Amino acid sequence: MPAEQIIDANALNSTIEFLTAMVTPALLISATGSLVLSTSTRLGRVVDRVRWLEDRLGSLIYVDDKESVPLYERRVEVVVDLLDKVTSRSRILQKALAALYYGLGLFILCSVTIAIAAFFTRYRWVPIPVGIIGILCLLYGSILMLRETRMATATVNAEMDFTWELARTVAPESVAQKYRNRGRFHGLGVARLKDKDVPQVPDPVEDR
Repeated sequence: MPAEQIIDANALNSTIEFLTAMVTPALLISATGSLVLSTSTRLGRVVDRVRWLEDRLGSLIYVDDKESVPLYERRVEVVVDLLDKVTSRSRILQKALAALYYGLGLFILCSVTIAIAAFFTRYRWVPIPVGIIGILCLLYGSILMLRETRMATATVNAEMDFTWELARTVAPESVAQKYRNRGRFHGLGVARLKDKDVPQVPDPVEDR
């Protein structure tokens, strides 16, 4: 067999290493793209939530008979507080989205530099810092997303706390007494239809 037809093992190994190096940024690009898509969706929902709260605040401000609205001042306070929270969430999501886009661009650049380094051996070190910076951008975006998730939880808790406060205010006395210890303890106190430990208080409306 001629020597030219013998497969060079070193050349084959170099080709496999090159393809492996090209695949690694592609996986990071796919993962970062998924994070960008989910972050964009969350940002859109937060923006819609801001607009809804703005409309809700406007409707509360222009109410003619404010005294007829239960917990009017508390309602306004809760809406303003929720507006503050969702505004902060939107800004965090914008920063996270920018960081993820930076990481996505750096991973693409890393693939390009890997291809260039295959032809110019003196530039083989270039993909390394590019990939590291891209990973740091991905880490920063993930940290921002974690922070936004905690703020989202705080927003839901604040809204649910006001809902329970409003329910105890407008509900009949018997119902308010039955559920007076429910909806607390960070959601660990589950509301039940019957509570034998709580004495039944007659409804003042029924005594009339």
